[in-house]
Amino acid sequence: MKPVEEAAIEGSSRTSKQDWLNLAIKTLVEDGIDQVKIQVMARKLNVSRSSFYWFFESLGDLHEQLLQNWLRSNTDPVVDHALRPAPNINRAILNVFQCWIDDRLFDPQLDIAVRIWARRDPSIRAVIDEADTRRIDAITAMYQRYGYDEKNAFIRARVLYFMQIGHYTLDVDEALDVRVSYVPAYLLSFSGQEAEPGDIAAFDAFIGSLGRRQKMAKD
Repeated sequence: MKPVEEAAIEGSSRTSKQDWLNLAIKTLVEDGIDQVKIQVMARKLNVSRSSFYWFFESLGDLHEQLLQNWLRSNTDPVVDHALRPAPNINRAILNVFQCWIDDRLFDPQLDIAVRIWARRDPSIRAVIDEADTRRIDAITAMYQRYGYDEKNAFIRARVLYFMQIGHYTLDVDEALDVRVSYVPAYLLSFSGQEAEPGDIAAFDAFIGSLGRRQKMAKD
């Protein structure tokens, strides 16, 4: 039998830390946290179990890095887009909407998987609560920049954010063109102001560029 160090080096030469993380994320989304197991993943990667320890101190370390990945991929973009400058509140809201359209900016299935994980682990629940607060605070600040008072901004931010998270949780089956057709009405609901033609045109342009990127990726 090979020494642990030798086996780990052999395994590490055939896989990367990102390979383990990608598989752990995929497993979390498809099967839940209970199936994020070292032995199971090693078998799927066709490496020795000991190679896991070349990249992670423990399964708990992997769990922590899964959470950090989720925060980077699903919270940072929402905060960033809420803070982006825009000529009016509706255009600012549409900046946030980009996260709901482009899964590179927000992965709804990963978000749901982490929330399911949190139902059985209070420490994960605490991380989610902190992330939700960061997202809502950023959207609240967005409204305040356009003249909404503190309480009004906070409630509007909650309505916007909770609606979208609920949309994912309910797994609403709705074609993209149908969702886009509702955008002017959503904007009126979220801001209290009618959208300008230029606001909708800018969002349509974003969707068009996203569609072209997706087509190129498939080709």
